[in-house]
Amino acid sequence: MARINLLETRTTRFGDLISNGKIYQVPPFQRDYAWQEENWEDLWQDILMLHTNPDASHYMGALVLQNANRSDKEFTIIDGQQRLATLSIIAIAVIDKLQKLVDRDEDKQANQDRQDILRRTYLSDRDPRSLRYSNKIRLNENNNDFYRSNLVNPRKPLNPRSLSKSNRLLWQAFEYFSGCLEALEDVTNSGEKLAEFLTDTVAQRLLFIQITVEDELNAYTVFETLNARGIELSSTDLLKNYLFSLCQGPDDLQEVQGQWRRIINTVQMEKFPEFLRYYLSLRQTRIRRERLFKIVRESVRDAGQAFTLLDELEKYSSLFIALGNANDEFWRDTPENQPYIRELELFGVKQAYPALLTAYEKFSPQDFTRLLKLISVLSFRYTVVSSLNPNELETLYNKVAIAINKDEITRRN
Repeated sequence: MARINLLETRTTRFGDLISNGKIYQVPPFQRDYAWQEENWEDLWQDILMLHTNPDASHYMGALVLQNANRSDKEFTIIDGQQRLATLSIIAIAVIDKLQKLVDRDEDKQANQDRQDILRRTYLSDRDPRSLRYSNKIRLNENNNDFYRSNLVNPRKPLNPRSLSKSNRLLWQAFEYFSGCLEALEDVTNSGEKLAEFLTDTVAQRLLFIQITVEDELNAYTVFETLNARGIELSSTDLLKNYLFSLCQGPDDLQEVQGQWRRIINTVQMEKFPEFLRYYLSLRQTRIRRERLFKIVRESVRDAGQAFTLLDELEKYSSLFIALGNANDEFWRDTPENQPYIRELELFGVKQAYPALLTAYEKFSPQDFTRLLKLISVLSFRYTVVSSLNPNELETLYNKVAIAINKDEITRRN
């Protein structure tokens, strides 16, 4: 097993993470903000428990960071962006409540001072030239502009419905926690209590295990072993992040991003792991879903290999979807295949997909249709006549797919 080079592993608090001029960057290829009300509610209940029990603390899971340029001030977030972004939104909601006290002339100067201190500590530093705030947590390319312009620099969006889904979730998170704070009248009626709530409860008693590594590959290796509190990344997310991280420059990254979008638009995110498993079954036996990312990582080591993989996936993507839909436009020029595709749908047969994927490329159209017919007949006899479990055919079809891919089974056999 490869050695994992950990630069640091320690227990830390949200307040420690975000203080002392540290900056946390979400890579541009990481997923958008995705937490929803059930996630916010779970976090808020944990915070309420801390609020009512001054001696308690709460473990927030592991946070995987990569040192950016070997700096102790700049970090790339490999795992933890959902939690860090949400905690910063809670800080924004607290600071917004302080502003409301200032607007009502309640202990105006003291609350203005508190607001400035909390903003500098937990959110951003102010540029002396533009007088705008630069956020300490920098989200991905789809979320960062909205986060900076409408949250760190508070400004209600003119039309929340026009926002992208993830930006709308960011704004809804702010509104959710603002409402939760309103319910804590003992806190929101006092600037001192608001500051105490953020600095003592949220910042000091929410604990993370901070794992800092030296490069992307080690970061993703660590990530695979964790079950952190945030929305767990699937093998699809891991693969996307890994392939994007192999890019050597912005041009490569833009090309890979475009190709990835085309594949996902065709296959759909929820079906991608199944598609990837069948594709990998063209060359290996007994591919398990939980090992998809590891298998790809072992064979794809640089940008060139990443492009090759994506080219292959894009080539097979339309056929994969068409194998599950007899009415797909893919079969427009070969209507003779539609009855057999319809039968595979009826019998729920997907185990033959690897063999069909490679046969469509290697065989003549007539031989592909013959294979489809044979698989349909076999599936009928196996599932209807014999009432056997069709999953038992998966090993057989896997071996057939590998043999076709290696030209050991050809149209002449």
